[in-house]
Amino acid sequence: MTEQDQQTKPVNPTLKMVLEYGPIILFFVAYTFLKDRSFLVAGTEYSGFVAVTALFIPVLALATLGMWKLTGHLSKMQVMTLILVVVFGGLSIWFNDERFFKMKPTMIYLLFAGILGFGLMRGQSYLEGVLDAALPLKREGWMILTKRLMFFFIGLAIANEVIWRMMTTDAWVNFKTFGLPLGTLAFFMAQGGLFKRYSTEEDGE
Repeated sequence: MTEQDQQTKPVNPTLKMVLEYGPIILFFVAYTFLKDRSFLVAGTEYSGFVAVTALFIPVLALATLGMWKLTGHLSKMQVMTLILVVVFGGLSIWFNDERFFKMKPTMIYLLFAGILGFGLMRGQSYLEGVLDAALPLKREGWMILTKRLMFFFIGLAIANEVIWRMMTTDAWVNFKTFGLPLGTLAFFMAQGGLFKRYSTEEDGE
């Protein structure tokens, strides 16, 4: 067991899910009710989307803080996601332009793909350091999974760009709220054969 594992506290799975997905669901609900409204602040008119973005940033920050308090640990992905949400969400609010926030998933997935790709070039799987406790795999399995996930992230980045540039804001919000999580779930479910083939656990466990 690594030092990181020893510092990670057990947490109720339901509460963990609320902290992880609650901000996204709240964003969707708030957008549904406020998308057709506008708000006048200090002489500047903001759309409902920008107003919801301003709400989402502190909610995500509080959820991330709550996760850290409960588990005693945050993954690099969680930290980078929060930073990019603050940066691109802040730009949307500052310039009163929703496009910055819509670009955020693209930047996140390209960043993750780049990090994984850099590790692969060095003959390493950075994904193993993040998910080792959850997925006991042989080194070859980690390398294959990392390569697949890198291309998956690139695909998500491309999909996000196509949807926010060519489709309606409603379509993009649905994609962000439901498409991205379900796509990620489907990706890992599709790796069942790889998990079974390269698992380090005994067949009977």
